[in-house]
Order: sequence, then structure tokens, then C-alpha cells
Amino acid sequence: MKYYIVDVFARERYSGNQLAVVLLHEPMDKEAMQRIATEFHFSETTFIALDESEGNRFRVYIFTPAGEIPFAGHPTLGTAQVIRDEILGGGAEEVLLELEAGPVPVWFDSDGLVWMRQMEPVFGEEHDRALIAPIVSLDTADIDSRYPIQNVSTGLDFIIVPVASLRAMKDAAIDPHEYRRHFNTRDRKPLLLFCPETYERENTLNCRMFDDVHGAFEDPATGSANGCLSAYLSQHRYFGGDTVDISVEQGFEIGRKSILYLRSKPEGASFNIEIGGRVFPVADGTLR
Repeated sequence: MKYYIVDVFARERYSGNQLAVVLLHEPMDKEAMQRIATEFHFSETTFIALDESEGNRFRVYIFTPAGEIPFAGHPTLGTAQVIRDEILGGGAEEVLLELEAGPVPVWFDSDGLVWMRQMEPVFGEEHDRALIAPIVSLDTADIDSRYPIQNVSTGLDFIIVPVASLRAMKDAAIDPHEYRRHFNTRDRKPLLLFCPETYERENTLNCRMFDDVHGAFEDPATGSANGCLSAYLSQHRYFGGDTVDISVEQGFEIGRKSILYLRSKPEGASFNIEIGGRVFPVADGTLR
């Protein structure tokens, strides 16, 4: 089986979020996919089921080292880039990925950015600052009280946490004991922290994503979480209006600088959520 390794939401190779993409020419059981994903041990590995694909529509399975997930952002963009370059010969303007969560369109701009349209957001439960702050090793005052801590999903659930300062972002770290003490297994969700102070002036927000659910404690770039964030920013008019068109930095604290582009605009009762970034090929090989 041929595989490819790419860096997603990166400015250059060896930054952004790593992804392994495996081509399947015949059916494979999910237990075998899981073993391969655990072997790569990136935050996600994807499998393109060529026997279930046709034209520009491709069936894709996504696995973390801990299990299968229905949707994820950087695997969607990275897999689409591999499809375009290695399967379709580089000429496609758009592909459709059939994921467990549903179909996700991906398109390619002339400036090298790859974009996806995420599914309709679902806004869920809100949480108390005093509950969430110790889970991410912060004081209650470090959480921005002007905006809610809220569950949001565009195919995968996240707890969105508004943080007051970059200092607090640097201090943040997940406390597994506190996390498991307050949330049972069914209710645990990854946490996306964000703040309006940044390392680089050209970026709008700084983000960190902590995950004690899917086997990765901190992710360098999380497209699914940033889709939820984009919807959250529109819903709560974080920038004074309901339109979002920004760049977000993530992974700076763990040495994998990543840049994500977020666009969101309500259209009637719906949201149009688009997440973009760059994808760089790093390696390819054959699984024996």
C-alpha cells in the first residue's frame, strides 16, 4: 500500500500538523486501519478507499491512534491535496470527501491555499469558568467573562474557551485528573482555547487545542476545532459583527507553527463556514 506524509496548515515543510495518507485499492477492515494509524502515531491517519470512490468523489476514513473519528480538519485538507496531486494528476479544482460525518467539499485556490466547507454548526452546553479553568491549569480570572465557554460541533465536538491574554495561553496545560474528575467518558470533549493577543502581528487570534479524548494531548493545528471557533465568533459577534475573515496561529507553544484561515458568515438561519490553509508534501513510501 502506498502512503504519503504531508504537513497541513503549514508555512513550509516541517511545520503545521503532520498527516499520513494511505491508498487502499481493495477493502480493508477497520481493525487493520487502526493498527496502521497507531503505527504512524500522528494525530490522524487517513485511508482513501479507491474501490468506494468515483470521479472527484472519494470515500475517506479517519483514525487517531486511539480510534476512528467522523471528521477532522487537517486530515480533510491534506487528504484532498494528495488526491489532487497523486490520484487526479494535479488538475482538479475541487474534490468531495465522503467522511463518516457526511460529504465535505474541498477546493484549491490559485494562490496555493486549500479550502473546505464545514457542516452546519451545533451550539451546545455552556460551562462555568470555575469548572473549566482548573482543567486547563488556569485561574478563573484568566477566562474572558464576556463570552461563554460553550460546546460547538461542525462534525466533531469541542469546548470553546475564550482566554483573556497570551500570558494565560502560554501557561495553559491540560490537567487530566481535573478533566476526568469533572467529565465522565461520554461527556469528555477536546478543548480549544483562544485569545486576541498573538505572537505575530499579522494574525488575529492565538489558539491551543488540548485533547484527552482521542489520544493527543495537544494538537499543532486543528481545522475541525477552528471551524467550530469560526461559528462561535459569528454567533457571539466577537469582532462586533457576525462576519469572520481572519488568520489564526496555533502550535507555536509546541514548536509546530501553524496558520489557519477562517471565514464564517450567517446566511439566513444557516452558517457558511470555510477553513483554509497550505499543504506541503514531506515523504512517501510503501507499507509492507
